Amino acid sequence: MIDTPGRVRIWDLPTRLFHWVLTAMVVFSFTTGKLGGEWLQWHFRSGYVILALLLFRLFWGFAGSCYARFTSFVPSPARIWRTLRSTDTAPPLVNAGHNEVGTVSVYALLLVLLAQGLSGLFSNDGTFNEGPWVRWVSEATSNRLSALHYYNHWLMVALVAVHVAAIAFYLLIRRQDLITPMLTGDKLGVAALAAEDGSAIRLRAFALAGLAVAIVYVLVIL
Repeated sequence: MIDTPGRVRIWDLPTRLFHWVLTAMVVFSFTTGKLGGEWLQWHFRSGYVILALLLFRLFWGFAGSCYARFTSFVPSPARIWRTLRSTDTAPPLVNAGHNEVGTVSVYALLLVLLAQGLSGLFSNDGTFNEGPWVRWVSEATSNRLSALHYYNHWLMVALVAVHVAAIAFYLLIRRQDLITPMLTGDKLGVAALAAEDGSAIRLRAFALAGLAVAIVYVLVIL
């Protein structure tokens, strides 16, 4: 059933928690990586948390509420181009979840973060700190992946900057607030199907989060 224009639940609680915990962990991981020294142990730990979050998001892309599923935000070059070319301050809403430009941003960030996390498992800092999977590859391979880990983190920074700039653009130019819905879960003034966000879906998210943590623990930490 499509709700009449008003306050509509778009983002379920698990999706919102994922978004903000991931944001915090990326900032923490970047900071500890730059501090170096003993902070690198925390850098590794935050990387494991990020991998568990990404694994959860993969599960949630198939088992989450309607707007969290990957099928709800498939990139469309034609729609993206029309949106970018539009001179309307508030172009017609195509997807109540991720907008056309946001779709590309989400996938790009997830892929770059995944590459960052996986390369970190094989990385070394040239001294005493190394990822848990270094023993499975040659020194030369570890060094190459360490270089990838280093340069990829600047790509991550660039994508985050573009992501923030896009949010500011939509807020100031398109008059679309993308931040508040990710805090409250609700969008105002839209006619759309409300996302499921009850106890059942939250229990499902809890189980999938536990599974993601267990997998990372067994494969990476144990």
